[in-house]
Amino acid sequence: MTTHSALSLDGLTFDMLSSTASAVDPDSPTRFVYHQHGELVWGSYTGDTVTEGRFVGRLSEATLAISFAHELIADHSVVRGDATSRVEEREGRIALIEEFAIDGAPHESVCLQV
Repeated sequence: MTTHSALSLDGLTFDMLSSTASAVDPDSPTRFVYHQHGELVWGSYTGDTVTEGRFVGRLSEATLAISFAHELIADHSVVRGDATSRVEEREGRIALIEEFAIDGAPHESVCLQV
């Protein structure tokens, strides 16, 4: 497992593999679509427990820092927050290991390039 120092996420798609915040449906995981210009990164996500989500942030070296907002399918509530991801290479694909908090409780998710 190695980390990237110069990387573009532009045009890449990732599926969530795991999350400590919720169970991930392997048949319909949350899917993230990334865009990038310089260090600026933004995108959208949907699937599994999320009706629709958006994020924006910065990629510096192998660290991605974002702010996000999404609507939950279950109760239509809106979740907002910040997250920091380590960007790693795993068997020729990019993995994002994300740390975030919900109501002050720390969580981690893992997404893998499709």
